[in-house]
Amino acid sequence: MGEVIGLIVFGAIVGVLARLFKPGEQKIGVLWTILVGIAGALIGYLVAGWLGVDNTSGIDWIRLAISVVAAIVLLGVFVSVAGRKKS
Repeated sequence: MGEVIGLIVFGAIVGVLARLFKPGEQKIGVLWTILVGIAGALIGYLVAGWLGVDNTSGIDWIRLAISVVAAIVLLGVFVSVAGRKKS
């Protein structure tokens, strides 16, 4: 249960950082920001594991950076898909 709460908190931080670093306006709500951040965090954990940098002492800056970059990409995809006009 603590891992789920930690993932939600980390995802929220990653989502906010992604919105901060992504240029342009993103018209999405707080819930979507958190969900995109969670997805970015999960991708960050996976990629950090592949690169062998998933277990470091102290703060995992590399994993955080990977997570934020993944969330920025996901945010761009989400905004482009959600911003399309429906027929």
